[in-house]
Amino acid sequence: MNYQLIKQVIGLIEKFDTTEDSKSYTKDLIGFKRWIHDDQIDTAHLYDELDWEGKENGRSPESEISTLIVQLNRYAKTYSKSAIYDSEFSTQEEFIYLINLKAFGSMTKTELIKRNLQEKSAGMQIVNRLIGQGWIQQNDSMADKRNKIISITAKGLTALADVIGKIRQATEIVTGNLSTTEKMQMIKLLQKLDQFHQAIYEKNIAPAELVNVAYNEFLKKN
Repeated sequence: MNYQLIKQVIGLIEKFDTTEDSKSYTKDLIGFKRWIHDDQIDTAHLYDELDWEGKENGRSPESEISTLIVQLNRYAKTYSKSAIYDSEFSTQEEFIYLINLKAFGSMTKTELIKRNLQEKSAGMQIVNRLIGQGWIQQNDSMADKRNKIISITAKGLTALADVIGKIRQATEIVTGNLSTTEKMQMIKLLQKLDQFHQAIYEKNIAPAELVNVAYNEFLKKN
């Protein structure tokens, strides 16, 4: 029996179980194998293989990623605008609020606004527009009378059903020509990135301190 190999495997399992980087993998054999695969990727080779604007002048991978995320968000918004064109919806946020209520059920105004990562004032405007349209309704919370519970109405479900086909087409266009495997890989990476930023967002850090706190307390510890 190759005891040296067993020791190496045990060492890898210990690393998998304790390192910060492994937290985004499921704690089972499948997750362990994926972690080993990803850990062995030759990043130096990938850096040489990939190219982006300004790379030769020292522009960083982080800068390229940030730019691409911003651009993809803008592309997605143009498709969303097209999907609701000539409908009763005024903005992309309106149907996203309805989709969240349909998917996750009734919730407080604050919960609905936070789920969409918006400031309270902007979120309240959207909620009020939806109430005005008769697409959502609000009732007093049984747990706390100071809170209002928001739920989607039958009229809201009908309005959503009228555009959901085009919205689904828009989401398919956003993922473009990626293969199914590439889509799964992207979900994995974006979920990891989302979890990182969600932890910062939940701290509700003042704008003046946000970059400093996020960089020094969240980024460096990873």
